[in-house]
Amino acid sequence: MKRLCALVTALLLASCVYAQGRPPANPRIRLATTTSLRDSGLLDVLIPAFAAESGYRVDVTAVGSGAAIRLGRDGNADILLVHDRDAEAGFIAEGAGIDRRELMYNEFVVVGPASDPAGVAAARSASEAFAAIFRAGAPFVSRGDKSGTDAKEREVWRSAGLAPSGRIWYREAGQGMAQTLRMADELGGYTLVDHATWCALRGRLGLVALFRGDAVLRNPYAVIRVNPARRPGVNAEGARALEDWLMSARGQALIEAYELGGERCFRLYR
Repeated sequence: MKRLCALVTALLLASCVYAQGRPPANPRIRLATTTSLRDSGLLDVLIPAFAAESGYRVDVTAVGSGAAIRLGRDGNADILLVHDRDAEAGFIAEGAGIDRRELMYNEFVVVGPASDPAGVAAARSASEAFAAIFRAGAPFVSRGDKSGTDAKEREVWRSAGLAPSGRIWYREAGQGMAQTLRMADELGGYTLVDHATWCALRGRLGLVALFRGDAVLRNPYAVIRVNPARRPGVNAEGARALEDWLMSARGQALIEAYELGGERCFRLYR
């Protein structure tokens, strides 16, 4: 109840601020972000609050992190909110992005059938969990879409010294997290999912959470502005306004208060 009150208070405060300010010169901001933030419902809290406070309109494109970064590189987004550190580092290094700021984090979870035929629940690490699936030849559904989740999954396979691609039990969905979860559910298989999306969708699935807690499964989200020196057409002022708001006490309070099923979905860097 305290968190709900804090959320309502923050929204009310946000709705009052813009009335005292000037309207932005270019009110449209193009945000490229991940399907996990859409599917978890967090964007439905953050974007209306920011719009009420600032007068900006945020057009959201929710795709995998790889696709979001491509949108920024091509000048089809003003700002990114993504979760693939290696890809983000490359985006900054090539000069396409500026001012990367770590916003929040959660964790990835290995989910699968309650019967757990591979014995994932007994694993002591993420690599052990994946190795158990590999040994059992149990169905595993990969995002296969160059998203942040896909990148993390492939990192864990590499850490286990295993290459599942081409195995009959290994399926690449090429889809977002919600579709991947549904496919895993239909196959009675395993997959890797971010905790927030899992909390949002688990009530519709027969899957259960089987492994979590390994430090390698931490899932950091960062906000990055597209470099206006590279793409003069971007809304640099609007991108900075959204970035600053997300990092402000008001934006952070909304993130911290966001819960699903009584569980915190994201944690802040302190």
